[in-house]
Amino acid sequence: MIESYQGELAALLTAFFWTITALAFESASKKVGSLSVNLLRLLIGFMFLGLFGLFTSGNFFPVGASAHNWIWLSLSGIIGFVLGDLFLFQSYVLIGARISMLVMALAPPVAAVTAWLMMGETMNTKSILGMMLTIIGISLAILGRKGLENDGSVSNSRFRYKFKYPLKGLLFAFGGAAGQGIGLVLSKYGMDGYDAFASTQIRVLTGVVGFVLVISVYGGWSRVRLAVQNLPAMKSLTIGSFFGPFLGVSFSLLAVKYTSSGIASTIMAITPVLIIAPAAILFHEKVTTREVIGAILAVAGVSLFFL
Repeated sequence: MIESYQGELAALLTAFFWTITALAFESASKKVGSLSVNLLRLLIGFMFLGLFGLFTSGNFFPVGASAHNWIWLSLSGIIGFVLGDLFLFQSYVLIGARISMLVMALAPPVAAVTAWLMMGETMNTKSILGMMLTIIGISLAILGRKGLENDGSVSNSRFRYKFKYPLKGLLFAFGGAAGQGIGLVLSKYGMDGYDAFASTQIRVLTGVVGFVLVISVYGGWSRVRLAVQNLPAMKSLTIGSFFGPFLGVSFSLLAVKYTSSGIASTIMAITPVLIIAPAAILFHEKVTTREVIGAILAVAGVSLFFL
């Protein structure tokens, strides 16, 4: 029974892993900045993946990958890690985290359409209904988050809710969703039977190279040096890297390996709902009725994939 849903279960675990890593990276980003966090999380994640490979196969670096694996997994790393995350973080500045995460709920249909175009993947009626229900639930939950909206501090004023959103900000957020959805499908296509953890290491390595170039262009190396010297930030970074680039991304590749990209992406998209409770406990954010209803709908949608 469990083996029949190993892809769905891997996607569900991924959502939990990404909940932990989101909280850890939020803490680190507030201390040292998002660009430094993006690079350092990938470097630490690469080390975790290398050590895992060393103990399981005797190789610190990914070996045995074909040209097909390297090309498509590298392209996935550029689109998913570098471009997707750059767009997402910029959308936070322009339209706020809450609305950005709402737009990110479009990642599952983007993944489904991309998988249909590239690999001919299809979903049955029950799966499509589950996807729609999950996205509706996520939308309700995200739109109901008002913790940052009521924060009167100057540093968080950019996260206030607005009824009119800059088109540029919405496009950046959609770019983040497209990067996540397309990157996931490219990963599935690029793996082609190759080990999921080694595939993740190739993606992470490409992401490191990409962010090195970005930071070099923007002249942000002084911030990276300060980040390394910040012990509380590095502690959060290490925790986030273990559950994110190491476990989270690897399990996301296991998910798309054993189930369709649309189903996996939809289940993994419940992370914004899962994060509500710990955010309320850790950051004292108010949980609204709308969020509870959204969480119930999202969980109900995910459950349809297992029925």
